[in-house]
Amino acid sequence: MRAHQSCWTAKSGWDSHPAAEKAALVLAFGSPDAISARWAELAARHPHAIVLGCSTGGEIHGCEVMDETLSATALEFAHTSIAAAEADVDAHGGSSFEAGKAIGAQLARSDLASLFVLSDGTRVNGSELVRGLRAAVGDNVVLTGGLAGDGARFGTTYVGLNAPPSPGKIAAIGLYGRALRVGHGSCGGWDVFGPERIITRAEANVLHELDGQPALDLYKRYLGDDAAGLPGSALLFPLRVYPADRPEEAIVRTVVGIDESARTMIFAGDMPQGYRAQLMRGNFDRLIQGAATAAEQANRNHEGERVAILVSCIGRKLLLGQRIREEVEAVNDILGGKARLTGFYSYGEVSPHAVTGCAELHNQTMTITVLSEADGA
Repeated sequence: MRAHQSCWTAKSGWDSHPAAEKAALVLAFGSPDAISARWAELAARHPHAIVLGCSTGGEIHGCEVMDETLSATALEFAHTSIAAAEADVDAHGGSSFEAGKAIGAQLARSDLASLFVLSDGTRVNGSELVRGLRAAVGDNVVLTGGLAGDGARFGTTYVGLNAPPSPGKIAAIGLYGRALRVGHGSCGGWDVFGPERIITRAEANVLHELDGQPALDLYKRYLGDDAAGLPGSALLFPLRVYPADRPEEAIVRTVVGIDESARTMIFAGDMPQGYRAQLMRGNFDRLIQGAATAAEQANRNHEGERVAILVSCIGRKLLLGQRIREEVEAVNDILGGKARLTGFYSYGEVSPHAVTGCAELHNQTMTITVLSEADGA
């Protein structure tokens, strides 16, 4: 496997013309404006490749974290084949599950080793999407990816597959063959605080009540003056949710929208009724260590050149601020400089759960997918 990277900035344009004539896949991550305006140029630079990309809350290019740019990574495979599929959530009656199932059905094959998915970040229920994909391809396929971003605005997000990016789209690539080596890791680093509460009323990803009280009212009381910045300010205070009898299966959920009239909160993934919920807040050092832990999990059984796709939550970027580069550097330190780093800041991350092994939607994590090929496989 070989990887070639290039980047577009408003100041300098494209920084290089990578020798990637044999590229089978291009991963593109950019701001909503950049990825939309530069998509045709990107496609023209790689006319024989599958081009998959999305809008972001920030781009990861090598060890740099950038904004308002377009990062492209072109991949050549020696022994791995690729297929792609997409769906529009509206074409499936708004059902994220059915859209995911349709994509999975198109990519399911006996030699499917890994599936990487990019999804609209505000109109798709990430939990249902993952369940739909798993229903079609099974739990033995490594499923990773993320939800597109729009900075901290939570407005319109875009996904593109061999066509200009558009809202409401979900797209995925399937990677096939025995030569492929896939490592994955996901870790947060947030601290819990405050009392445990019970989700007493919820519908899918819409949270109505905690302990019988309107969820939005309770959340605003905790945020105090920060409540004026909702939903963006909620990124700094995610919720840890888990079955009461299985706390080891906890996942983190973050807010992507609010409904003032209904006093409800809309999350990136499901908020199961009856689950326990507890507020979380960030600790700089623990967040950076979480990124390193995710890298340790992903950095196994790889040979030669490799690519690491980093999908980190926009909430981490907002909290770490000027220190955001440190979490990417922590990943690079663990990978030993042997991987080409690419990725983006997202509204949700997809990766197998560290305990159950089944793919889940995560929030507020650093999620890493490492790809390489075994020689002669």
